[in-house]
Amino acid sequence: MENISVSDILVLEDLDLSESSRYPVFFTLLFVYIALLITNIAVVVIIIAERSLHEPMYLLFCNLSVNDILGNTILLPHLLFDMVSKERFISHGACVTQAFFSHTYGSASHTILIIMAIDRYVAICNPLRYSAIMTAKAVVILSVAAWAVAVVLVGVLVSLSVRLSRCTSLLQNFYCDNAALFKLSCEDVSINNIYGLFYTVVLCSSSMGCVAVTYIRIAIICRTKKNAELNSKAIQTCASHLVLYLIMLLTGFIAIIMHRFPEERFLRKLVAVLFHVVPAHLNPIIYGLQTKHLRLRILQVFGKKRIHS
Repeated sequence: MENISVSDILVLEDLDLSESSRYPVFFTLLFVYIALLITNIAVVVIIIAERSLHEPMYLLFCNLSVNDILGNTILLPHLLFDMVSKERFISHGACVTQAFFSHTYGSASHTILIIMAIDRYVAICNPLRYSAIMTAKAVVILSVAAWAVAVVLVGVLVSLSVRLSRCTSLLQNFYCDNAALFKLSCEDVSINNIYGLFYTVVLCSSSMGCVAVTYIRIAIICRTKKNAELNSKAIQTCASHLVLYLIMLLTGFIAIIMHRFPEERFLRKLVAVLFHVVPAHLNPIIYGLQTKHLRLRILQVFGKKRIHS
């Protein structure tokens, strides 16, 4: 196809906010962003600083908090700036970066929750061998594998879009994602659609399959052993993980479904923002409240602060 000269500066789709709602939405999102930064950073710092929390379950959860910070930092600051400046411009390079990290956030949410499910399976089904299996080395390997799989899958996804020549500078989204990138081209994007479908199916089926298998096995073990202490431990440690997974899955599926309704522009944009901010807010809250040791340590930290003040 003949190359068409197109500006390196891209124009993002407008948020369709009225003047009266622009600043209320801005300050709401600013508060949401600051709150999720504080809660996720606090959880990571407490887990790292408190030696009693240096267990695989908590260390693996740190990956989720880091991912939530990354996913929202790549989206919200730029979105907030655009609201204030009323300018909807972004360079092609910055757009590719935003798309890459945005999809990495979504992919890593799946892969991190997979390794957390594996940890819970070993803890409940093989408690006597847990410390021998889930060593510090195993935690590092699982964490690196979770991030590596997400980065590779997304790297191929975004690379297929970057290779295309552009025939327009108008993005069909209010932030950069892979679909908005390849829609800038007038070339055949069949390969992009095929790999995009493969990427989605592999990611969702592997995470749902892994979580389903591990929790079915855990349920069978708890039912056959009929041990009250084991059942209590399973409920306490697995319930929070399962809730986090269902929240991530629900918001992700709603975001995917809304792409099929381009006429619902406002709802599509709202869901896209919620996909980033809802899990990031609920993850530390749910995990902190449901996990006894982490909850007690958080209460101790904030209790000491109140006493000193």
